[in-house]
Amino acid sequence: MLSPEQLDRYADLLVHYCLYLKPQEVVHIRASYLAEPLLDAVAKKVHEAGAIPVFDIEMKNLADLQLKYASAEQLRWVNPARKLAFEQFDAFLNIRAPFHPGDDEREPQDEEKFKALQEAQSALNRVYFERMGNGHLKRSLCVYPTPALAADAGMSLEDYAAFVMKACFLDQPDPVAKWLEVRKRQQTYVDFLNKSEAIHYVGPNIDMKFSVKGRNWINSDGKANMPSGEVFSAPIEDSVNGWAYFSYPTIYMGKAVEGIRLEVKDGLIVSWSAEKGGEILDKVFSVPGARHWGEVAIGTNDNIQQITRNILFDEKIGGSIHMAVGQSYKQCGGKNESTVHWDMITDMKQGGRIYADGQLIYENGRFTL
Repeated sequence: MLSPEQLDRYADLLVHYCLYLKPQEVVHIRASYLAEPLLDAVAKKVHEAGAIPVFDIEMKNLADLQLKYASAEQLRWVNPARKLAFEQFDAFLNIRAPFHPGDDEREPQDEEKFKALQEAQSALNRVYFERMGNGHLKRSLCVYPTPALAADAGMSLEDYAAFVMKACFLDQPDPVAKWLEVRKRQQTYVDFLNKSEAIHYVGPNIDMKFSVKGRNWINSDGKANMPSGEVFSAPIEDSVNGWAYFSYPTIYMGKAVEGIRLEVKDGLIVSWSAEKGGEILDKVFSVPGARHWGEVAIGTNDNIQQITRNILFDEKIGGSIHMAVGQSYKQCGGKNESTVHWDMITDMKQGGRIYADGQLIYENGRFTL
């Protein structure tokens, strides 16, 4: 599927650009065994860099067996190996290579089990977001093309692999050079936004105002996510007001949710509905912190123009914005905490505008700065 040359280029990008590993740094590498070709290439690059790889390999059906047979008490158990990795390791490489469509998140049918998993994840999330926020944990999230991911995207495996390569600039002779161009261009946007306070997203699908006074906008240039192509921040928690219709479908807890509409007052989501999967909204918004906003962002990757039902790609769609309910990113200065971080996306290419302190800075899916 991916040629040896493509795998080598991909691994080189992940190890040297995304994680910029140094001698003796320890990197936690999580993937399923379906990603073995990329894992081989990554292991080679990590060793050549003088770093130390520690592998966490997922097996088919183990997650299903856990959800089916484990008790709530067993599900509350926190894996000490993963806890140690998040607390002490220097880097985390998460290669998503799922076995089943919609497999990134599974929902236990038993409500008690669902809450137990949330409790266990909360302990890991706290450490994970804290160390990412203070710069002590480098992270890269990426995918290895599998039939499940291709099925989610409605593509053949060959077409999906080509899509991933293009989205990551791996079809270019020098992917790093292309990502450095993205960094330079997006830094212009970030520099302007970091001097702004009042932001207004407005258009056919949205009318939302919020403050980012004192918060940091981040230039997502492929370091933490591969692919990337977005700028993002965390709104002042009680400043968000308005409504949004999220026009792109998403998958959460393994189920499709489409046509989400939310109304917000003083930072709190006060009403919600969906054209499909509304019961997922009900369940998510029962989780502490999930009815507040954790992220506001603008997607800029023009090589991604179609929905794939994989948020790693979909939130980067050029000409879109997304807002996440739940957990804030500490590096942005956000304070909201939750076991939920759910990105919801809407199109801005047909009449969408963004104002910063009253100045038009974005129109019809493009920055005007």
